[in-house]
Amino acid sequence: MTEILTDDGATLYVRAYGPVDGDPIVLSHGWTCSTEYWYPQVNALADEYRVITYDQRGHGRSTVGSLPLGPDVLADDLSEVLKATVRDDKKAVLVGHSMGGMSIMAWAGRHPDEVKKYASAVLLASTACDRLIAETTVIPLPNRFPRVPVPVGRAVLSTPVPLVSSPVMTRALQYVSMSPNASRAEVQFCENIVRDCKPRIRGGWGAALSGLDIHEALDNLDVPTTVLVGSMDRLTPPVHARKLARVLDEAGHLERLIVLPGVGHMSSVESIDEFDKEIVRLRNL
Repeated sequence: MTEILTDDGATLYVRAYGPVDGDPIVLSHGWTCSTEYWYPQVNALADEYRVITYDQRGHGRSTVGSLPLGPDVLADDLSEVLKATVRDDKKAVLVGHSMGGMSIMAWAGRHPDEVKKYASAVLLASTACDRLIAETTVIPLPNRFPRVPVPVGRAVLSTPVPLVSSPVMTRALQYVSMSPNASRAEVQFCENIVRDCKPRIRGGWGAALSGLDIHEALDNLDVPTTVLVGSMDRLTPPVHARKLARVLDEAGHLERLIVLPGVGHMSSVESIDEFDKEIVRLRNL
């Protein structure tokens, strides 16, 4: 375990698994999650690779610090993690799920000189660079109606309501973030992690991400990058993945676009084997 103290007083909790001299894989989790979200990948990959996870600011064991929440701190925190964990003679595959993918994109935009220094390849999973509220399909609406109004979406994301364990909460979590095909164990695993996120952190980051626009940062993501999404993702539906893939392809950095059929937002949990195979494939480029 490593703790990184940032300039604004936040403490970032970092864990590394596997051989010290193994090729590094850095995993960046999403909104309301923690390092525990990556246990399936740690269990599958740490025998051979150096697997590095960290709690995003305010999540898990990491503290908040004094800076306003937003993409800049996501970028700077990832930069600090990479400096502390990736050896000079190694490059990492960076894997970001949801807000973790946004962290990688924001980092590329804010620290372009670090991209080829630290990264050999990138996996952007179930994520987006902008229009999070405008494109969500969490609330089904007829085609003749516009998507969720931005003020309504922002209010929902930023409300610090405690998540009390109940059958209703379980069903709601599965509807919002997973597919109907997810197993009971998969849903329970994700529910336990999400419920542990403090309401004020969930609300604070929800408000910070509601107006996210980091599409210009993609210009600096100049290493082979796979974009992955579940076909049934309601939080960051495939329209986002297609946009990311199009921009990366135009810049010559798209490795490939993967759409996992029948999978929701928690793609690395619902489709572990396919997710891990792509990490290994990128590691072996």
